[in-house]
Amino acid sequence: MARDEDDESVLEEIEKDIVGLESSVRNSEFRMMLGNEEDPGNAIMTIHAGAGGTEAQDWAQMLLRMYLRWSERKGYETKIVDLQPGDEAGVKSVTMTMEGEYAYGYAKAEVGIHRLVRISPFDAGGRRHTSFASVFVYPEVSDNIDIEISENDLRTDTYRASGAGGQHVNKTDSAVRITHIPTGIVVQCQNERSQHKNRAMAMKVLKSRLFELELRKKAEKLDEVNKTKMNIAWGSQIRSYILHPYKMIKDHRTNMEVGNVDRVLDGDIDDFIETYLIS
Repeated sequence: MARDEDDESVLEEIEKDIVGLESSVRNSEFRMMLGNEEDPGNAIMTIHAGAGGTEAQDWAQMLLRMYLRWSERKGYETKIVDLQPGDEAGVKSVTMTMEGEYAYGYAKAEVGIHRLVRISPFDAGGRRHTSFASVFVYPEVSDNIDIEISENDLRTDTYRASGAGGQHVNKTDSAVRITHIPTGIVVQCQNERSQHKNRAMAMKVLKSRLFELELRKKAEKLDEVNKTKMNIAWGSQIRSYILHPYKMIKDHRTNMEVGNVDRVLDGDIDDFIETYLIS
């Protein structure tokens, strides 16, 4: 009808509606694939710097920024639970929560080793360096899931929060580290101002990690996951981010390649996530 009446404004409006409908249908179809009970819920993500020293710690911070920007694009609320700053730059490890629809369903696609190749900004000789960082994602345990944890299985340590301060780290004596002795899982929180709140958040992370551990046991993948966790180095990466001598990001699981590395590092990673989950 718009063509018959030669009404360009209506045609433009229809084209915009079609784009929106296509996106809505694609999202609906994609979410139907995320059929696990945990997929629609919130996520807890941890990032650890691997082989490479200061380079790897800076790379871990770059990944943190990428996932914070991605979460912002998705409309997720994020909160830094624990952050261990690097010796000279970057971060040694960081744990954060992501709250929003299907946060875990999407974020679980990022589990694995991420490899960076670039000219080092910390090398006076301007040499090329390869750095690694690991990403792990756990489903946040909802209140209606009962995870039994015996106090006798826990060792709780308190310590003074360290770091440069700022919005992520408070210099208080309230930081809490909890070790689950049977599994060896260690969680810590130093973001809150009170020891009570830090312990509550640390217990929440611990429950999520124990829940995820049980899920993986049921899937008979525990040995494979542990092997990946122990080798944050060559040969185990899921994705490579090449910034020199050319620019390209390649997902080794799907062979998907993207040349616009700045866009990806700025949080535009949905194509990688969806391609992997669909495959």
